[in-house]
Amino acid sequence: MIKIQNLSKSFNNGNNKIWAVKDVNLQINKGEIFGIIGLSGAGKSTLIRCINRLEEPSEGKIFIEGSDITSFDKKQLRNARKNIGMIFQHFNLLFQKNVYKNISFPLELEGLSKKEIDSRVNTLLEYVELSDKRDAYPSQLSGGQKQRVAIARALANNPKILLSDEGTSALDPKTTKSILDLLNKIRKEFNLTIVLITHQMEVVKDICDRVAIIEEGEIIEMNKVEELFKNPKTHTANAFISGLKSDIPDENFSPAEFEGTLIRLSFLGKSAKKPIVSQMVKKFDIDVNILSGNINELISTSVGHLILELSGQKDEIKKAMDYLNNENVNVEVI
Repeated sequence: MIKIQNLSKSFNNGNNKIWAVKDVNLQINKGEIFGIIGLSGAGKSTLIRCINRLEEPSEGKIFIEGSDITSFDKKQLRNARKNIGMIFQHFNLLFQKNVYKNISFPLELEGLSKKEIDSRVNTLLEYVELSDKRDAYPSQLSGGQKQRVAIARALANNPKILLSDEGTSALDPKTTKSILDLLNKIRKEFNLTIVLITHQMEVVKDICDRVAIIEEGEIIEMNKVEELFKNPKTHTANAFISGLKSDIPDENFSPAEFEGTLIRLSFLGKSAKKPIVSQMVKKFDIDVNILSGNINELISTSVGHLILELSGQKDEIKKAMDYLNNENVNVEVI
């Protein structure tokens, strides 16, 4: 659906050239929700704005359904953008227009008849559950309601792709969940491809199929969400996940402070809910001290994490860790 090839974007800062995005390669499949997560200034918003050429790439190509949009002229790009909706962190609503007019605006630009516009807007208002706010102005709406209006506007032209640039970061947790539920509903019912920029791993956990981590303009890790949670390969991925795994950061556990062997376990799917540690204690002559742990529910599975101290003879500890590996548990010695 979307193929990003060797994409880079630079900005001039006096005599210096700053690379906001550096040699990014991504393949985003039709109908999936693809997350791009990074800290502030990592380049994620620049990257997503290149996808519809709100930012012009300095190098590289962007293919949408096989067509390289970086080669499009203004007319071709205007037509391509009809298939790409976008929602923003701060909603970008027209505050002098009411809800109806905000949603109808892109349809008016397309020259649709009043009857066609009225039918489409009323359908969208019902879909985002804001029919009673038809004549209200943005200043009269809550943050969640404003974002629902923005989503309805983004859907007005029946796009195939929806880009979300920090679409939930200005919202409280309860409202965030309702917006994520709406996006998931949109994906399922309209088979939209959604590219979601965020700095919140909680958002990735709740809605994304796959995720890429961006740091200093480069993609440093990419995987299915459940695989990333089970076996993060970079320090940045671990840092994002650690806040979800436990209230106690991993860094608090120094092997020098313990006499036994410290290990971090990651469980995926059914194994996250099996009494594997209890069975391990019964099978081997070791003592186990549980230091921290929890289970995260992802959209398609569960991922559990535990940090344990194992005490006993080295050969028994080795047998215990081999047993865990055989039970499809990822074991990492801290």
